[in-house]
Amino acid sequence: MSNDASSTAAPRRGRLIVVSGPTASGKSTLWRRLVQLPGVDFSVSATTRPPRPGEVDGRDYHFMDDAEFQRHVDAGDFLEWAEVHGHRYGTLKSEVEKGRAKGHDVVLEIDVQGAKQLRDLGLPMVSVFVEAPSEEELRRRLLARGTESPEEVERRLARVRSEMAEAGHYDFVVVNDDVDEMVRKVEEFLGYEPGRGVPSHDSGEVGA
Repeated sequence: MSNDASSTAAPRRGRLIVVSGPTASGKSTLWRRLVQLPGVDFSVSATTRPPRPGEVDGRDYHFMDDAEFQRHVDAGDFLEWAEVHGHRYGTLKSEVEKGRAKGHDVVLEIDVQGAKQLRDLGLPMVSVFVEAPSEEELRRRLLARGTESPEEVERRLARVRSEMAEAGHYDFVVVNDDVDEMVRKVEEFLGYEPGRGVPSHDSGEVGA
């Protein structure tokens, strides 16, 4: 009787899907659409910034004070962490492994610093950079959202140019001038079946 080990497929390990982009580019809109698909989970990041209206602890972010965040840093609990706009953000290893262990792809919304840290670790990941049509459109979106002061808006826009310079390090760059078209392009790039998420035959290899 044959005992060919190759005839038994290894369990699928999910990929890391890294989503980055300037503030108000639409990256949060993208991940919220992606995680509605079967087989796609979201890694809830930790942050020291205060919640915005409507945000829920444990759903949008794990909100922490500086002391609690530092305890996680010291314990080695983060895959990556960085300071952005005066607050710290980090990706908890436990959040990522929870989804990957089920064979699900795990979406991470992280800034360009965090994405570079993950690339340097050599983890199996696919990276997507979301751009707005223009800086003026970014300003309009920030002002319309009404959660930042005019001074904070200008500080965030000043960071946009350095973030945009990192786009060339990503596997896929998409312009968010139409949300449905942006999502369609990203799903196609990731190899997802329209409206059905991760294909059942997907091997889990990056770019598959």
